[in-house]
Amino acid sequence: MVAERGTRAFWPFWSLAMAVLGVLMLGLHDMVPVEAVWAGAVVTLVAGLALLVHGVRAFRLPREDEVLARLDATMAGRPIQALMDAQAIGAGDPASRAVWEAHQGRMRARAETARAVRPDLRVSARDPYGLRYMAALVLLVALLFGSLVRVGSVADMTPGVGSAEAAIGPSWEGWIAPPGYTGRPTLYLNDLKAGEIAAPEGSRITLRLYGPAGALRVIEDVSGAPVRDAEAAETESEPAQDFALARAGSLAIEGPGGRRWDMALIPDMAPQIDATGPAEASAVGDFTMPFEARDDYGVVAGRARITLDEERVDRRYGLAIEPEPRDAIEVPLPLPVARGREDFEDVLIEDFSQHAWANLPVKLELRAEDAGGNLGQSPVQEIDLAARRFFDPLAAVVVEMRRDLLWNRDNARRIAQVLRAVSYKPEEGMFDRESDYLRLRFILRRIETGARYGMSDETRDEIAEALWDLALLLEEGTLADALERMRQAQERLREAMKNGASEAEIARLMDELREATRDYLEQLQREFAEQNQRDGTDQPDQGESDENTMTMTQDDLQRMMDRIQELMEQGRMAEAQQALEELQQMMENMRMTEGQGGQGGQSPGQQAMEGLAETLRDQQGLSDQAFRDLQEQFNPGANSGQSRGNEGRSGGMGRGEQHEGEGEGQSGEPGQQGEGQRPGQQGGPQDLGESLAERQNQLRRQLDQQRGALPGAGTPGGDAARESLDRAGRAMDGAEEALREGDLAEAIDRQAEAMDNLRDGMRELGEQMAEEQRNNPGQQGQAADAMPGQNRSDPLGRNQRGAAGVEDNMLQGEDVYRRARDLLDELRRRSGETARPETERNYIERLLDRF
Repeated sequence: MVAERGTRAFWPFWSLAMAVLGVLMLGLHDMVPVEAVWAGAVVTLVAGLALLVHGVRAFRLPREDEVLARLDATMAGRPIQALMDAQAIGAGDPASRAVWEAHQGRMRARAETARAVRPDLRVSARDPYGLRYMAALVLLVALLFGSLVRVGSVADMTPGVGSAEAAIGPSWEGWIAPPGYTGRPTLYLNDLKAGEIAAPEGSRITLRLYGPAGALRVIEDVSGAPVRDAEAAETESEPAQDFALARAGSLAIEGPGGRRWDMALIPDMAPQIDATGPAEASAVGDFTMPFEARDDYGVVAGRARITLDEERVDRRYGLAIEPEPRDAIEVPLPLPVARGREDFEDVLIEDFSQHAWANLPVKLELRAEDAGGNLGQSPVQEIDLAARRFFDPLAAVVVEMRRDLLWNRDNARRIAQVLRAVSYKPEEGMFDRESDYLRLRFILRRIETGARYGMSDETRDEIAEALWDLALLLEEGTLADALERMRQAQERLREAMKNGASEAEIARLMDELREATRDYLEQLQREFAEQNQRDGTDQPDQGESDENTMTMTQDDLQRMMDRIQELMEQGRMAEAQQALEELQQMMENMRMTEGQGGQGGQSPGQQAMEGLAETLRDQQGLSDQAFRDLQEQFNPGANSGQSRGNEGRSGGMGRGEQHEGEGEGQSGEPGQQGEGQRPGQQGGPQDLGESLAERQNQLRRQLDQQRGALPGAGTPGGDAARESLDRAGRAMDGAEEALREGDLAEAIDRQAEAMDNLRDGMRELGEQMAEEQRNNPGQQGQAADAMPGQNRSDPLGRNQRGAAGVEDNMLQGEDVYRRARDLLDELRRRSGETARPETERNYIERLLDRF
């Protein structure tokens, strides 16, 4: 009761004392005029005295009867009061007396169970605004960041000129604040003894001198700023000094209470960056260059600079004349998002196939920059700018002439002469399509006109683009050319298996075969489309087929190639060769089937859209599982159980898998059932990463299959969709590699990139389907009957089936990755604002869990 009454009486006085002590320890009184300090001191003393008097008057010691009543109130029946009572009626009656004595005995036994009452020190009813907590917070901050030394400086502020200075003497304060990007704390010099201090380069040193002018002086040689002798005394005694730590040296404060330190400099090292492998080009012309970078505090930006190496250029033919001035190629280097940038590896992927320096000798230099502005450069590498190569002779000539035109437009007359020579009286089979020959003649006339009357930059670029498109048409060729390339790829793979080539070589040849097979299927589909257009039919003849004719679907072909790769990985080369021969025979006698998988009346575009949507859902589920596994690495068991917003480790699409300790997981297809292997069973996290990598590999194969069957080949929308799916496939490859290495954070980044490209591909495919419906209005009714409700939208334009819309380009060319990072940062910021309604924060958390 004494504690309760003391707390309730003196809490205002204690709160004021804590707040005043905290303000003095933080040195806030040094930031205001001395008059304001003493005015505040007078107000504080008056308030403190008033609160103390109020507390003394309000406090009183508890009386004995109050103590007994407080204790008696904690027991049932108030036994203490019953023991203090006397019998008022029937005292002379023995029976009544016996009842009274029995009652007294029961109350006595109950009173013996009395226990001390716990004090109730809550004063929230008297402090509704929490002033005592504010004062305690001020004192806590002062204990962490302030110093008791600063309390004594208030005595220096005695009113009058020099009165406190004469009594107390001069004093000083100092801080060393390292740059923010280093993450190091600020040092308070008053708490540091004389000796050696190590601080990062660029740290700000702030000193404040109090007392008579000249009583204290600062002597330093760490800022690197020269001080003239005539100004030395005046500068060294300035009351406030602020300079940067630029070099090692000494820092001293001379005078009463002075101190001296030897300053050791922690240098901010320049970033280091270098290529870790050779520059290569993929089959589609993507330039790849692996690199690694490191810095003591982290790399913030990087660029690759490519310049033409004229000394190594073979200056013959169209390259004999001087090239036109052209700026160096500068492209940003990819940087990790979800992991540290102190030491990392990544791959630069760009397509330089259409650049004027493609496949020419160049000099490559990688540059990295840290937060301190330091630049790091890699050694200059002399390489060839790897790009797409053309193997068709006529396509190679067209590309070479395009290069000569971009090299210098003065080559226009020679280019026209060469193109006329190679296309003069073309032999049969030189041009697979008459349109290609007409296209070449049209370009040739434009070049000759430019050579005669001059050629502007815009005209040159237009001609170069037309030559590139023509070279692609000539290179891809007809169905026979695509079949020949596929046969060559099969033959190279067969020879590699016979000669016992390495696994890496076989894997490369297998990818080449997949690429050639995909090109063959695309060309086959294009041939069917052109034939149907000439025949005026919507579909190829579906009549009865001969029993000797072999019909294959895209699914059958993909499964057969997967089987071949599986046999090779197991070392069963004889069986793999036999399967490869069967594949070759099937491909040569194959007829593509329309309406695969029993889709009924659905069009190929609708089937492709549904397949891509399923792949996107599977990829989302796999990304969700990788994210939860990453959480469990840092907080084991955090995701166990099935609760609201937690639907299993496979994410929203993986409800079949449970967490640890929840029964047996079930294996299944990607994105449908969870993997049977779970953390805590056999293998541990590395085996889990392998399991996720296998699922990612299956998704990549599924995407390759869908890309091969994608409609709209040769159309702008169809080609754009294929390019988006290509990028998605490369991102899936990166995610698979990261999963095999156990880098879940990098895998999640690549999976997010793959999902973005999948959405882009679906959007571009949807735009192409809509364009075809506008051009063929008679087919809209049939499509609507085949897919009831497919294109129905609510009044806000949203799909009623719940699928993501792909009709509008909402970003309209903006950097989608930067925008996505900005949106995620904003969602994380809002999720941490406790002032927002709980409903809104739950919604934001669900968004973060999904994306």
